[in-house]
Amino acid sequence: TSLLSEDDAWEAARIAGLAADIKQMPMGMYTMIAEGGSTFSGGQMQRLMIARAVVGRPRYLIFDEATSALDNETQSIVSENLDGLQVTRIVIAHRLSTIVAADRIFVIQDGKVVQSGPYTELMAQPGLFHELAKRQLA
Repeated sequence: TSLLSEDDAWEAARIAGLAADIKQMPMGMYTMIAEGGSTFSGGQMQRLMIARAVVGRPRYLIFDEATSALDNETQSIVSENLDGLQVTRIVIAHRLSTIVAADRIFVIQDGKVVQSGPYTELMAQPGLFHELAKRQLA
């Protein structure tokens, strides 16, 4: 494995929507952040974890509620930036806006896949996905 450059770190921060926050820190990219420290909000910590995940340019990413602490606007920015990566993503999410653009959605109930397909197909048919989506859209 090769070492990562500061440019790589800044690019990962940009993708995660964290670059502006880092620039406002006292020592910028060199600011020390302690795990569980109170210097970062929940949303900032999630974006830091996303930056850590993407900095090495992986082929696959698995996100489990990775944007749950982000407001809708920030979540949208991060999602758009992640869409620009050439990476296969598996996203576990309850927020509809997180998965609308997914190539394929798997609906799991009681540990079993009960539906799968693209968003438009799942919305067009009766079922658990349609019911859950309707609640979020109301």
